[in-house]
Amino acid sequence: MSSRTNPKVAVLMGGPSAEREVSLSSGRECAAALRGEGFEVVELDAGPDLYARLLDIKPDVVFNALHGRWGEDGCVQGLLEWMRIPYTHSGVLASALAMDKQRSKEAFRIAGLPVADSVIVPKAEVMADHVMAAPYVVKPNNEGSSVGIYLVHEGANGPPKLSDDMPEQVMVEQYVAGRELTVTVMGDRALTVTEIMTDGWYDYDAKYKPGGSWHVLPAEIPTEIFDRCMDYALRAHSLLGCRGVTRTDFRWDDAQGADGLFLLETNTQPGMTPTSLAPEQGEYCGMTFGQFCAWMVEDASCDR
Repeated sequence: MSSRTNPKVAVLMGGPSAEREVSLSSGRECAAALRGEGFEVVELDAGPDLYARLLDIKPDVVFNALHGRWGEDGCVQGLLEWMRIPYTHSGVLASALAMDKQRSKEAFRIAGLPVADSVIVPKAEVMADHVMAAPYVVKPNNEGSSVGIYLVHEGANGPPKLSDDMPEQVMVEQYVAGRELTVTVMGDRALTVTEIMTDGWYDYDAKYKPGGSWHVLPAEIPTEIFDRCMDYALRAHSLLGCRGVTRTDFRWDDAQGADGLFLLETNTQPGMTPTSLAPEQGEYCGMTFGQFCAWMVEDASCDR
């Protein structure tokens, strides 16, 4: 990082993914918070001219507030490595691996972490017939924020009709009933466990619209389950080679005790909006939103 008193931070936001609007919201919130912490900040909507814009801006650090493909899957991380600009969050390999739900689950399974059964299947096959016993979930293998998720209930008359913008290959995953839990990891520390409450499915709107969900922090769950969530999140973060801040999501069927806890996925670019979970956990641990963002800038590097 530069020795300038106030490092110049380029906050990457927007981009071309399905999560563009959420990323814009995250980026604006982070940019405002970093200005409040004394950083010189340039907000940058990541488009095809990103390389040229970065050459012109000459930032000391890039704060990556992109979500979804291209920003969260190792692509922009590779560009920043090539340009030798320090950046926040995880590096190329960890980002790519975490974004590929099936491959990351295979790594988790080998390491002994509990994950739900799933398969990658052509979209046409999924719409032709049930490829596993209901209930199950159909989703893209490489998107986040509940984009393009279909829940097929037990007793459904037929397979789901998927939208035209779903990819040609999709993940079909055993549905895990129960409570929605999540843990933020910051460096080498798991912060706490949050339970996410909704009136229905925890979909895109529930995640990002005010009032779409409410959070119990810390989660009111047995100590054994709480400790397992904290341990599994740290292990997942380390196993994938993640850096900076991540968030790992779980489902827990309390009727099954410890056997009902399943790790769903690890997010290398957790949301940073007013309704987001990671900043809320940081605040619970004594950090303001500005301090939380500043920590990520100070943690930034190349070769992540």
